Amino acid sequence: MSFEWKGVFPALLTPFTREEKLDLDMFEKNLAAQVEAGVHGIIIGGSLGEASTITEKEKEELVEFSVEYLNEDIPVIMNIAESTTADAIKQADNARRWGADGIMLLPPMRYKADDRETITYFKSVANSTELPIMIYNNPHDYKIDTRPEMFDELIVCKNITALKESSRDVTNLTRMKNRFGERIKVLCGVDTLAMEELCLGADGWVAGLVDAFPKETVAIYNLVKAGEIEEAIKIYRWFMPLLELDIHTKLVQYIKLAATQTGISSEYVRAPRLTLVGEERERILKVINDAVKKRPVISQLSVSNQ
Repeated sequence: MSFEWKGVFPALLTPFTREEKLDLDMFEKNLAAQVEAGVHGIIIGGSLGEASTITEKEKEELVEFSVEYLNEDIPVIMNIAESTTADAIKQADNARRWGADGIMLLPPMRYKADDRETITYFKSVANSTELPIMIYNNPHDYKIDTRPEMFDELIVCKNITALKESSRDVTNLTRMKNRFGERIKVLCGVDTLAMEELCLGADGWVAGLVDAFPKETVAIYNLVKAGEIEEAIKIYRWFMPLLELDIHTKLVQYIKLAATQTGISSEYVRAPRLTLVGEERERILKVINDAVKKRPVISQLSVSNQ
């Protein structure tokens, strides 16, 4: 399907049972909540989806289930995070065969490639597929910084059309827009900077806490795009203690616990991750439950798609 890199794209959780098996029933429950809230696309197998622990077969199940469930209503994006170029190209072909509509592409894993190697890697994967690609820039976690000037070479690949910007340098958004205009769509990838970047012209938001609070996430996006900034600020300020759960090493456990509290996930994770216990669990639960008690009422304008 044809789509725009525009709007809210949840980086979906991968729900597991207590026995660490894929829980497709819970996955469907969360997916239904995202659709009801009005998200604009979904991303399978990202960092929040525990990409490093799910198998190729499980990723296939998640993608194919989503494609069938959504029936082309919104795009299904598959994340690729591999150590070798050959494996990344193989996964790009898998994405096409399984019915994904686009790819989110990380730089090489486990090796800090230099600029030439990083550009060659991205171009090799892009040239192997016709699927649209969103490059994921997250030097904070993955140590490779895909800076704006590197896109001077990447834009020769017509299917490299978007950037998930997670460098935590808000000015990169303006640098990209000044340099490439609408040629490269830019989506904010850090929850705690989302409204700031949307106000500066970001095209969308690859969101994390949307997994627990989809309506509030979509409301902020829609309100900003409608120019209703004061209303968006009210929701964003309420949301901030929760959004800060997205910038912690244990973001998967924290956000799964939040989604459990809102009834659309379970807190089970796959080892070596472990579910939260003791003081840490109580502390995070307090953040979540305090926010739930003050959950804002979302107006009809806030949930209507822009």
